[in-house]
Amino acid sequence: MALTVALAGDTMLGRGVAEALRRSPAPGTLFSSGVREALTEADLFVLNLECCVSDRGHRWPDPRKAFFFRAPPAAARVLAELEVDCVTLANNHALDYGFDAMADTLTLLAGAGVRAVGAGADVRAAREFAVLEAGGVRLAVVGVTDHPEEYAAGADRPGAAWADLPSGVPGWLTELVARAAAAADVVLVTPHWGPNMTSRPPHHVAAAAPELLAAGATLVAGHSAHVFHGIADRILYDLGDFVDDYAVDPDLRNDLGLLFLVTLDGPDAAHLVPARVEAVPLALDFCHTRLAGGEDLEWIRERFTTACAEFGTAVADRTGRLTVDWR
Repeated sequence: MALTVALAGDTMLGRGVAEALRRSPAPGTLFSSGVREALTEADLFVLNLECCVSDRGHRWPDPRKAFFFRAPPAAARVLAELEVDCVTLANNHALDYGFDAMADTLTLLAGAGVRAVGAGADVRAAREFAVLEAGGVRLAVVGVTDHPEEYAAGADRPGAAWADLPSGVPGWLTELVARAAAAADVVLVTPHWGPNMTSRPPHHVAAAAPELLAAGATLVAGHSAHVFHGIADRILYDLGDFVDDYAVDPDLRNDLGLLFLVTLDGPDAAHLVPARVEAVPLALDFCHTRLAGGEDLEWIRERFTTACAEFGTAVADRTGRLTVDWR
């Protein structure tokens, strides 16, 4: 049997994207028909939602924080119409507009049928995993972030599932992954880790990923850099961006990205292993994402092939998609 999971990175639905959604709250506002068609190949779809979803709240009182992202309530329904199964809220924007806006985010997503991990009313809720099911396969999703500590949930405080990963993978996280592995057939750990605008994983990310696999993760798929990184065996270090209104770095080209379709197969649900990754090249226009072509496609192909080679991973080009065979 087989299971295909679509994985998308930083999905920012605030600022200019929020204005576009207010004018036209539909998946086609954000993504071209080609991108939406590629998503139909997946049995499950998980992404990093890098904003709150609410019409309430005030900006987090941090004079050093430059960016605050809030999407309109209709964004939850748009994600559901895009057939997003689960989002992680464990990131540095979960509390951009305070506790009420985060509570709204959880309520609106649940009402739209979109699961959420990585944030909650207290630390126990924030650290809980979600179990998705498709074709008789149970997929557990674990969300965690290594920044900022100020957004960390506490015993009586809402917030995100924060871990000081630069100091090592904490025991609660390895225990959580092990518990998820006992409850599901496949475990996806999706960390928001490392700084923005980097072309390769920093040391603490490279160190943490294999520890998460050893704890019971089937697949590790990170985000935060806004730029896709290379992949190693069962590790996608950074998924890059999926949709936003960000300024473009002319060298790192954060306006060019990838949608990852990961296929797991095996004789039965209990023995599924990651077998293949198909990376669909994307071009991120202002508040709208489409399939990449021409020179953009060539840039993505060269960049991804080079980045993967650093980890000894070979990339094949099959009809415009960049493919890695893990088996």
